[in-house]
Amino acid sequence: MINDKKTSALATPTEQIIKTPLEIYIENNPGRKRRIALDMDEVIADVIPKFLDYYERDFGERPDKSQWWGKKIYQLPNAAHIRSYLQDEGFFADLPVMEHSQEVVKWLCEHYEVFAVTAATEFRNSLRDKLDWLDHHFPFIGWQRLVLCGDKRIIQADYMIDDHAWNLEHFKGKGLLFTASHNLDEQRFTRVDNWLEVRAFFEWELEKSGQ
Repeated sequence: MINDKKTSALATPTEQIIKTPLEIYIENNPGRKRRIALDMDEVIADVIPKFLDYYERDFGERPDKSQWWGKKIYQLPNAAHIRSYLQDEGFFADLPVMEHSQEVVKWLCEHYEVFAVTAATEFRNSLRDKLDWLDHHFPFIGWQRLVLCGDKRIIQADYMIDDHAWNLEHFKGKGLLFTASHNLDEQRFTRVDNWLEVRAFFEWELEKSGQ
């Protein structure tokens, strides 16, 4: 015979939901700074010039923007091998900084918890490069807030700025899609075309929250 007392004590499916550490932290700290997960490549670090350099070295000509705009440069005919250069030691070491990203990220760090989050483990030689690059160009973020990962579904934050839609699909916070050649047709997320637009977005977020 089923024990009615024990049955009534069983939690319903809704009651069994376990809150994440971030959700618990948010509830217990209503005045906290909100958290931003910030992608690196094609968001604060510009990989396009290096891909163009490799293409020109291998094919003897530099493709016009009209040829690769709307796709990845290594998706051009016969250029698939260029993606393998991402595995080379030093590929990520000297990438140019995206225009206005330093000044805006520094401003964000004054108002938010900013974590640099990059899917780096696919390219094992990138780990030291990315750490050194970030330390050189964005020292105000700090090594404590650098997340080198593979699958970004593990990331918990209030906002994520990324150029790949698949990193935003399962993100529980607010996703911002940073415009890049390969994501022009994506319409599911709030789009920011440059870092001045990023600042404008977060200025509005601060205004809405009364900060």
